[in-house]
Amino acid sequence: MIISVFSSADAHRNALNSHCYWTLRKNGYTVGQATSKLEKLSISAKNELLYQQAGLNFNDLPNWQKRGVGLYWEIYQKEGVNPLTGETVLVTRKRLFVDMELPMKDEYSDFVRKLILTEHTEL
Repeated sequence: MIISVFSSADAHRNALNSHCYWTLRKNGYTVGQATSKLEKLSISAKNELLYQQAGLNFNDLPNWQKRGVGLYWEIYQKEGVNPLTGETVLVTRKRLFVDMELPMKDEYSDFVRKLILTEHTEL
């Protein structure tokens, strides 16, 4: 199993950069020009760029566009039937969960720690 952990700050920075990059590209900048322009800008300047060139307030975007989306296994209980006895039993299952509202800052670290420890009880 490969675990890749990024901080919520990484996701936010990457999202801001991506929105700025594609705004510049849509406005006629080449790959090199857009990349070069973004290397020199502060976070506040990138927010201003989005507002000036696309009328977009980055803070008004849905959280999943700013922080990313979490995909992880969720363990749940389900009622089932024992095929040998016909008896109703409670079983544990896993399903993929799509989390569109990831926590931020320290809560994000706690969230990731809990996911890892749930999957790797030997830690």
